Amino acid sequence: MARPALRKVGRPEEGGPRLAHLDRDRRLVEAAQADPARFEALYRKYLAQVYSFAYYELRDHHEAEDATERTFLAALAGLARFEERARPADGEGASTFRVWLFQIARNAIAERRRRQRRRPEAPLEAAEHVADPLDLEATAVRHDAATAAVRAISRLAGDRRRALILRFVDEMTTHEIAGVLGRSEGAVRVLIHRALRTVARELDDQPQ
Repeated sequence: MARPALRKVGRPEEGGPRLAHLDRDRRLVEAAQADPARFEALYRKYLAQVYSFAYYELRDHHEAEDATERTFLAALAGLARFEERARPADGEGASTFRVWLFQIARNAIAERRRRQRRRPEAPLEAAEHVADPLDLEATAVRHDAATAAVRAISRLAGDRRRALILRFVDEMTTHEIAGVLGRSEGAVRVLIHRALRTVARELDDQPQ
């Protein structure tokens, strides 16, 4: 299982700046490592985020649920080996546990995608909106626009698609995305920029 490509926090050099533990999930992780029953707090905190990532990647609710379940089972099984690696440069509120969890999710999703290729792909499900009975036409327009955007994102190449989902659906920082994808932050910024340009161009080219 891949480990986060982040520097491990060490003891400060004598006379040097003191490195602080910044991982926002540190207490939850330590509690779960001491008592696996307390893993539920981490599960509840990240369930929706992992599921959203899986659903945007797999475009099927059942596949996303399966990938999410496998992600948390693998995380629970490997939690004793997880090491916090946050550092001051990671920024306020950093979470290397979150990066580690999404690395596991990425592997689980990749396995489900391989299974999908061995059978006909499930149809893309459009984003759902609550219809306004007073403005059905406007609701239909918004629905069509959302569907077009989801389709455009789904057609992006692998890491461009993943970077966009992690940034705008799961609201990860470029540093966290870099850890999940195993790329530099500069490469992640380029991926997101090019992905946004591709999606915007495809939407502009569609007939009104």
